[in-house]
Amino acid sequence: MKKYIIINGTMGAGKTTVGRRVCEMLGRSAFIDGDFCIEIHPFVGNAETKAMARDNILYMSKNYYNCSECDTVVLSWIMSENTVKKIISGLSDIDFKIYKFILTCRKEILTDRWKKDTANDWRNDENLNTAVNMLDNFSKHTECIFIDTSDLSVDTAAEKIIEVILNG
Repeated sequence: MKKYIIINGTMGAGKTTVGRRVCEMLGRSAFIDGDFCIEIHPFVGNAETKAMARDNILYMSKNYYNCSECDTVVLSWIMSENTVKKIISGLSDIDFKIYKFILTCRKEILTDRWKKDTANDWRNDENLNTAVNMLDNFSKHTECIFIDTSDLSVDTAAEKIIEVILNG
C-alpha cells in the first residue's frame, strides 16, 4: 500500500527541510510543499486561495498515487486540524496509508532559527510572533505524532518519521 505522510507544524519547525529529507531517505517518494500550491504574489491567504491550495494538493497527490514510480507522498504545510481533515477526506477514494506528524520546537530554538534565516524576507518580527503563537495551537491537534525538533538534526528528525512508517 502506498503511504501518505503529512508533516504539519508552525513556521520554522523544520517541516520543509525534514519532509524533503524523508523523501530522499525513503526513495520512490514525492514531496509536496503546500506553500508552492498557494504561491500568489502578493500573497493572499483567504478562504478562496486556501481552498485552491487544497485542490492543488489533492490533484498532485492523486497524480503521484497513480505514478508507478512513486510509493510515498510527503506533504509539508501549515494546516489547521480542519484542513488536515479536508485533505484526508479528499483522499478517501485512494488506498493510501496516512501518517500525520506535527513538528514543533521550543520557543527559543524557533526564535534562533528565525533570526539565522536571512534568505527569506518574510522572516520578520511580526511573522515570528505569529509562529511562536502557533506553537500552542498545534499542541491541541489530535491523532498526530509529535516530534520536537529543538535538539534534533534534520537526519534524526527524518529517521524518527521513517521509523514510524516502517513499524506502522
